[in-house]
Amino acid sequence: MASLDELRDERLKKLSLFTERGVSAYPVSSVRDTTVEEALGSFDALQKKEAILSLAGRVRTIRAQGALIFFDLDDGSGVIQCLLKKDAVAHDLFSLFGDGVDGGDFVEVRGSLFLTKRGEKTLAVGDWRMLAKALRPLPDKFHGLADAEERQRRRYLDILANPEARERFLLRSHTVSFLRAELDRAGFLEVETPALQPLYGGASAEPFTTHHNALDQDLYLRISDELYLKRLLVAGFPKVYELCKDFRNEGLDATHYPEFTMLEWYESYSDALKQRKFVEELFRTLVRDIKKESSVSYSGETIDFLKPFRVVKYFALLEENTGVPNLKEVTLPELRGHAEKLGAEFAPEDGRGKILDILYKRFCRPKLLQPTFVIDYPADAFPLTKKKEDDPSLVDMFQLVIGGLEIVKAFSELNDPREQRERFLAQDVLAGKGDKEAQPVDEDFLEAMEHGMPPAGGVGIGIDRLVMLLTGTQNIKDTILFPTMRPAAGR
Repeated sequence: MASLDELRDERLKKLSLFTERGVSAYPVSSVRDTTVEEALGSFDALQKKEAILSLAGRVRTIRAQGALIFFDLDDGSGVIQCLLKKDAVAHDLFSLFGDGVDGGDFVEVRGSLFLTKRGEKTLAVGDWRMLAKALRPLPDKFHGLADAEERQRRRYLDILANPEARERFLLRSHTVSFLRAELDRAGFLEVETPALQPLYGGASAEPFTTHHNALDQDLYLRISDELYLKRLLVAGFPKVYELCKDFRNEGLDATHYPEFTMLEWYESYSDALKQRKFVEELFRTLVRDIKKESSVSYSGETIDFLKPFRVVKYFALLEENTGVPNLKEVTLPELRGHAEKLGAEFAPEDGRGKILDILYKRFCRPKLLQPTFVIDYPADAFPLTKKKEDDPSLVDMFQLVIGGLEIVKAFSELNDPREQRERFLAQDVLAGKGDKEAQPVDEDFLEAMEHGMPPAGGVGIGIDRLVMLLTGTQNIKDTILFPTMRPAAGR
């Protein structure tokens, strides 16, 4: 079998045929008066009229049979079979196609539609020209892209070679469009906030740091857009949302990636309970719209969105799955002892909230397959959230877990600037003990809050994980078009 370099050299030789004949293989303009999808959809009418069509697209396969050349043309909307007859075109056009065209090339064709004896819808080509000569073969010419890292590294080839990949990213796009449309319909205003921030915040995460040369100032890639969206509540916008990239300098695994897409919205005069009802109906409608049914299949489990979502309390879930009673009341030394006995790993500086979270993620979350709202989290783990009025040791929030994936976090947003300062200062203590994910005191945000921030409900949805769920994907990188990868060996 020829090597990739040998195949490329052969294509360069074919490219020289166009130069020798004074024909551009990369012309400035092209002519296309319809798409393949439209041509196939109106096939009977166009055939009856003997309409002459101009199509353009990528040659997928070529089947030469003496004086006949069949090839499949793919323009992204569909694929149509084309037939080039030696006696139906100029001799030089027929020979140039046979000698100079490969699978992967882009061509423009002009002709009329007919049905073959086998009933295949076909374009009889009367004229053609090259639009772009491909110098490398399509993936099928070197056994596809079997390696997962190669599929992620060269996503353009993955989409070309694998219909499943193409459908996954089409579904992602449709999902984002649906969510935008639903929020617009509900009266939310889409806004944009800074990706480069003088101070990171809005989540517990380690940031990426960069430097602004003109300002001679260190900046951070945002870990969340929460604090800027809340500033807009102060500004008088009652409902705002943003779909944006967030960046967290953390490890990689099947559900975590340092650059990810979040949808966050904030609604004045709302709270976590109101948002919970909105989220449940939104997801039910989303699945019906995207999947055309009321369930999805994930990790071999049929996940039903029609039934009411389960609601369970955080500590009840922990006690049920760890066997440790009264976790809400145990001291930090006692909690560390229980965690060690359970085989959980944690850092010496980790506080109560962090250790509980480690236990929850290991022993509880993977078991939550059907849509489940987890509520009543410990207050020290979420510094931007209102405490429950009947139990200040807990915060008024929920997470939506489906298929073992954390898809949504939502809060009754803290709007008392005095308490917010105290909660920030408590995070400062954690930072002083070595917690790289602790949130810093944001004086500008506190000043904004002191001008008055209305009560509000806030929601964050991880788009990448949502797409994992909707497509049955097990690795978050397979939902991201161009994930950052280590350089391939030898490249």
